[in-house]
Amino acid sequence: MDSKTILADAEKRMAKAVSFLEDTLLNIRAGKATPNVLNGVFVDYYGSQSPVSGVASVTVPDAKTVLIQPWDKTMIRAIEKAILDANIGLTPSNNGESIRLSIPPLTEERRKSLVKQCKNEVENARISIRNARRDAVEAFKKAIKEGMPEDESKDGETQSQKLLEKYSKLADTTFEKKEKEIMTV
Repeated sequence: MDSKTILADAEKRMAKAVSFLEDTLLNIRAGKATPNVLNGVFVDYYGSQSPVSGVASVTVPDAKTVLIQPWDKTMIRAIEKAILDANIGLTPSNNGESIRLSIPPLTEERRKSLVKQCKNEVENARISIRNARRDAVEAFKKAIKEGMPEDESKDGETQSQKLLEKYSKLADTTFEKKEKEIMTV
């Protein structure tokens, strides 16, 4: 194993951790309407489980409403049931043509608990990033035994520490954006 391979693998794992964090934070509701609120909701569509976005048009007409317009009007009841069963904290209301989800304003207490939830997700990402660095350092130590020059190994360990700092900063920036979004009234 050469140092480029070890570092590339570590960087790929760190990038995946940050990407996963971003996706996870997208699913945390911040008091604004977003189609992402329905990401975990699946509907029984002719015998197979399909995401709501696969059986209906999901739009955001204003900051507090998500509008779901099923392509097949007979799916309205099934979509409503799926939303209620998913327990996403929203109650659907339908007018026979479409379903509206009204996003309630967040209380201060709820905002703080969402920020706490985000902090936990960020910490999980940091742990993944540190694990990737640890594995890279172990790979460099193993490579010394297999004939890699010691100074190249030390340089690799330094580079993996720099990658850790870079991706930790990315995770922190992602968290700060989400925290600002949640705490903005």
